Amino acid sequence: MLRVLIAATALNIMLVAPLWWRFERLGMPLVALEVWMLAPALALIPARGWRRLLAALVVLWVGLVSAAHLGDAATHAAFGRALNLYLDVPLVRSIYHLLSGNVGKLAGTLIMALGALSLVGMLLLIYALLSPKRALSLERVSGKAAAALAVLALVLCGLHYQGLRVVERGALPLIDTTRFQIEQVRATHQARLAFEAELEQRPLEAQALPGLAGRNVLLTFIESYGVSALIDPRYAKLIRATLDEMDSRLEARGIGVVSGLLEAPIRGGQSWLAHASVLSGRWIDNQLWYRLMLESPHASLVDDFHATGQRSLTVMPGITLAWPEGLAYGFQEIRTARNLPYQGPALNWVTMPDQFTLDYVARRQLDRGPLFAQITLISSHAPWTPILPVLENWAMIGDGSIYGPWENAADPPEVLWQDLERIRDHYGWSVNYSVASVAGFAERALDETGLLIVMGDHQAAPLITGENASAAVPVHVFSRDPALLDAFRKRGFVDGALPALDDTERAPRMSELRHWLQEDFGDGAASKNAKTANGAAQ
Repeated sequence: MLRVLIAATALNIMLVAPLWWRFERLGMPLVALEVWMLAPALALIPARGWRRLLAALVVLWVGLVSAAHLGDAATHAAFGRALNLYLDVPLVRSIYHLLSGNVGKLAGTLIMALGALSLVGMLLLIYALLSPKRALSLERVSGKAAAALAVLALVLCGLHYQGLRVVERGALPLIDTTRFQIEQVRATHQARLAFEAELEQRPLEAQALPGLAGRNVLLTFIESYGVSALIDPRYAKLIRATLDEMDSRLEARGIGVVSGLLEAPIRGGQSWLAHASVLSGRWIDNQLWYRLMLESPHASLVDDFHATGQRSLTVMPGITLAWPEGLAYGFQEIRTARNLPYQGPALNWVTMPDQFTLDYVARRQLDRGPLFAQITLISSHAPWTPILPVLENWAMIGDGSIYGPWENAADPPEVLWQDLERIRDHYGWSVNYSVASVAGFAERALDETGLLIVMGDHQAAPLITGENASAAVPVHVFSRDPALLDAFRKRGFVDGALPALDDTERAPRMSELRHWLQEDFGDGAASKNAKTANGAAQ
């Protein structure tokens, strides 16, 4: 009987401990009722072969549910949402790359390997406890106790399933998680079929944007720049001051700015889904939708600008491996960490500072004819160390060698991440650095006709924003041409670098941006403007 109690206790801990992390409530739930039925019931099965088989199935079931609980806790911590097995299994690779970027490849590999080995080792130990050579006999006290425990637990499970919580801290994690994931898989599969049908039956075709012909159009994403950076008192004072300074400096140089909010499809990570939503004009909030969209003949904003006459460029300093997605989008020139001319040090996860990336575009890309560029900044990506100053003299940046002194100038991530408040401070400073860098870029990059659209890609993780933060991100539109900014004012954008923050939950989706550009600068807009002009003339 002691073996049964030890096995049940171990199974219980494996099932409920990840839930404490997920819901941040130590000891709630405390009892996984199912295991107190299954463990003694297995010990009473007389046939050794059947007992071993059933014990293996139970251990496998518990292992999968425990892994799902851990994955759910990690997914919530990183992305502010629940785990979806149908969609999220490919994220294991991304987690490994993120971990390696923060603590090093060796440490990242060891952490994941130790975690997997610990789980497997625990399950093998429990399997050994659940499959002894001899079954408990009902003729003995231990057998009767096991039977009584199994029956009691069965009754409690039944009552709990019906909504009667006899054990206040009891739960049915095996049943509830299994049922939830099965239902989620079924629903997601149906959604996938609907999405595939929509891609096939309602493709978005390429459309020229004559209102933007002959112009440089620069679409720039700031990593983890969510509306919380402008609302949360921990960050807002610093970043709003930088936005105020941006307003003054740009106004003095004849550059106008209007700002608004858009809703991002994700929180905490998976920036490429936000990029995809903007470029495609469809709501891409998971990896499967992303892959299906790229594999379809679906046109994107890149194709719209090709039809308009711009050459296309994507600058992705965070990409360190092969990136076939760039070709799938149809970009004519792809610049990743491998082929950007940066000679400075990598700064933990960040391959190169944002100011270098922006300076590269301003110096090397803007004098070669009309350009549509997607620029993805990364200095405000976790782990947010070190924090760099914005260099007032951009001529000093050169090939990036100037950043050498900052390589080991700050606490490494494993030190910084021991203090939650320091993490939050560094997040605010890093976003502020990126925003300030963009302000200097706008001064250098915008000629009389250019358009610069800068937006956050998503909110930071709940660790930074708190639970249930809005999914909205700030969007700033810069130009020396007032007519370009007027189109965004009609969409609800306001003058200045600070967007209206009174209703963050009703921000339009990011995917609307492509449709706005088509409606406001496409052939239909040109015809409408011509009719208006003719009417005024008459």
